[in-house]
Amino acid sequence: MMDKRFYLAFCFLCFFCTLANAQVDISGDIDIDYLSPREYEIGGITFSGSKYNDNSVLLLVSGLSVGEKVKIPGEKISKAIQNLWKQGLFSEIVVSATKLQGSTIFLDIKIQERPRLSHFTFKGIKKSEADKIRDEIKITRGDIVTDNLIITSNGIIKDHFIEKGYLNVKVDIEQKPDSVAPNSVSLLIIIDKNSKVKINKINIYGNSQLPYGKLKRALKNTKQRAVFTPFIDIDTLLCKTVKSLFTLKTEDYPEFLKKHFSDKLRLQIFKSSKFIEEEYKTDKLAIIEKYNNEGYRDAKIIKDTVFKVTDNLVNININVNEGRKYYFRNLSWVGNTKYSDEILNSVLRIKKGDVYSTEVLNTNLLASPDSRDVSSLYLDNGYLFFSVNPVETKVENDSIDIEFRIYEGKQATISNVKISGNTKTNDKVILREIRTKPGQLFSRSDIMRSQRELAQLRYFNNEKLAVNPTPNPADGTVDIEYVVEETSSDQVELSGGWGGGRVVGTLGLMFNNFSSRNFFKQGAWKPLPSGDGQQFSIRAQSNGLYYQSYNASFTEPWLGGKKPNALSFSVYHSLYNVTGAKKSDSTRQIIMMNGVSIGLGKRLKWPDDYFTLYQDVGFQNYFLKRYNLISDFNNGAANVLSYTLLFGRNSIDQPIFPRTGSEVSLKIQLTPPYSLFDNKDYSKISSSEKYKWIEYHKWKFKSSWFLRLAGNLVVNTRIQYGFLGFYNKNLGLAPFERFYLGGDGLTGYNQFDGRELIALRGYQNNSLTPQNSAGSEVGGAIFNKYTFEIRYPISLNPMTTIYVLGFMEGGDSWLKFREFNPFSFKRSAGFGLRLFMPMFGQLGLDWGYGFDDIPGMPGANKGQFHFSIGQSID
Repeated sequence: MMDKRFYLAFCFLCFFCTLANAQVDISGDIDIDYLSPREYEIGGITFSGSKYNDNSVLLLVSGLSVGEKVKIPGEKISKAIQNLWKQGLFSEIVVSATKLQGSTIFLDIKIQERPRLSHFTFKGIKKSEADKIRDEIKITRGDIVTDNLIITSNGIIKDHFIEKGYLNVKVDIEQKPDSVAPNSVSLLIIIDKNSKVKINKINIYGNSQLPYGKLKRALKNTKQRAVFTPFIDIDTLLCKTVKSLFTLKTEDYPEFLKKHFSDKLRLQIFKSSKFIEEEYKTDKLAIIEKYNNEGYRDAKIIKDTVFKVTDNLVNININVNEGRKYYFRNLSWVGNTKYSDEILNSVLRIKKGDVYSTEVLNTNLLASPDSRDVSSLYLDNGYLFFSVNPVETKVENDSIDIEFRIYEGKQATISNVKISGNTKTNDKVILREIRTKPGQLFSRSDIMRSQRELAQLRYFNNEKLAVNPTPNPADGTVDIEYVVEETSSDQVELSGGWGGGRVVGTLGLMFNNFSSRNFFKQGAWKPLPSGDGQQFSIRAQSNGLYYQSYNASFTEPWLGGKKPNALSFSVYHSLYNVTGAKKSDSTRQIIMMNGVSIGLGKRLKWPDDYFTLYQDVGFQNYFLKRYNLISDFNNGAANVLSYTLLFGRNSIDQPIFPRTGSEVSLKIQLTPPYSLFDNKDYSKISSSEKYKWIEYHKWKFKSSWFLRLAGNLVVNTRIQYGFLGFYNKNLGLAPFERFYLGGDGLTGYNQFDGRELIALRGYQNNSLTPQNSAGSEVGGAIFNKYTFEIRYPISLNPMTTIYVLGFMEGGDSWLKFREFNPFSFKRSAGFGLRLFMPMFGQLGLDWGYGFDDIPGMPGANKGQFHFSIGQSID
């Protein structure tokens, strides 16, 4: 009651102070009896002091008019003053009587106009900070400068910096008359941020069941500052250690040791220790939630204190009352007709005697990340109107009985499926990826899978993909709207590089949402025909006469438009001219490669529908002219006719920055075993005859797994194995298609033997590749590679996705299978940055340190920088 009276008194005081400069002053020779109000007719009204306002508008605002009768003193005059004051345009209003003729009175309203804002500037902060504050205070040139504007702006600026940890910020706003603009002032906003206020120490008292460290980790945004003072009180530590050893009384020593190092060694890497009150309030709730999840449903914070240690440091004391630990006892179901109690209990995965946890209960009942919850069981079978309400029916000692009250409703059928936001991609391209079809039962898992499939297209902003179901309970149907936001998916590669002692220029274009059927349609070139989801790419590399490479490819992901059967076609041509001689030069040394391939891929339904199968047939022709590939093969041609089978499974949630899922593949490439049926003695014939038709079998296994640790902190583990084999021991291993390990994995213009480059950071390019007796790289027949990465995004903007990573990596390669050891590898570690832009694809920069020396190559390991394009590092 006392608080309420105080509040009313405060409001009255504020109102009185506001009107302090508004008054009625009727004095002079005019005799008016204030104790006996008398009615007068207004004979005229003038405004004095008005320079920048229209008097007729002011008269209209006041509510007074010439000829009307008013009591003086009386409510009408007071109301007129209030009406003018509410406009916020004046700092003073005085009403006075200038003449009195019988019952007719003439009034003058004297006003003092407030100044307007001409401009405002900041002092004491950076330009970037000033720009942010401008957007927040929302004051502009021409605004009336009132006390309220000054006070409000001051408060907004202080709140802005307090939210960033500057609790001691000071703001002073100075007004200065503008010498150029009449009745205007400029504002100088002086800001002294002072240092951020940080948390020195967090003390938690009353916790006997949950350790201090677990509770401290629950404070996600409230962290104590890092401390590294291991030698302070080291004498006390040594004395305590010696005393414990000699007396053999070590019961309290572990706790002493733990406290010593917790006070002297505190590391804080991923989160700052600044104190922000709103985040602290949220974190206090997180402590209670932590207790609730451990069975302590009655836990509460009985007291907490934040107090200054110095001007820039605060300590926090939190006192908790843990209460009793509870357990689940009897669980019962009511209202379930579709599924039996046994089935629901098996999905719920909570048994009698389990620790009572609200997190486990809610997760297993409503929102399991892997959809293994009761709600998903119903929602995946059309029960869109399903609801379940867990009710604590009995709490006895440390046990809780819960009754789950279910409303199943009737199954909902999908009526309409709509697409919105697609400005370039045709509806049919989106609809064919969507699993929810009109006439089917509603399924939440189908919606989630549809979102994943749309993300895999790379046509849309993955962070803005949304689904809006609109239930129609009256007829048991639901309309589903998929909301997308188009983003650029085409890529341009325009670069210059240095290789082989020469500059190499590259121009590449990749169109990921191409439309071949609109190629000859005049209005479809905007700037290219697009929207049908086809892929078309062309790429050229050259440095004049020395090197030229051209390739083109086309992919139709839905051949025929009814099933996801992808047809791919590619053609390529490369020429390496050793000396740069012209065609007419008889000493010209060249190697030329031409190839073509055609493939067909399809999505499988078994073992599950994340599996794919891709097959292709390719032909390559190598032409050598005075080019020394191997000792007795420098003129002639070699041909490769191969069949490739790629069996894989891809369940990653999105392609740019995956957080969950995996990608596993097995690739087999085979050529016909010519040597097994052509009756040739390969131990006696020349190399040009041996390799006229190249034969081999090549196997590659890759796996990549993603696991979200917390928020957007992701772990990625990768494994790769590769093996190149031969059919005939007399023919042996072909000099083509071998593995070259080490470095960044980027191709140069000497890749004319079909070699496959495998990146391994921390080592020079190809430095982990087998060599011959002369020290030249000959390529490996088998390799292994293991990678462990931790990734964290800086920006998830689809136009510029950036993330940083730390890695540990290992791998090696061998020429002979009998030398292979999967547990033998060269080790490295480092960190890197990835930048993805739709126009240029993914770019990367890594620094790796190779821990193992390479015989004969003293500079091949240790610190190495690596630049990567696309997935060359992976």
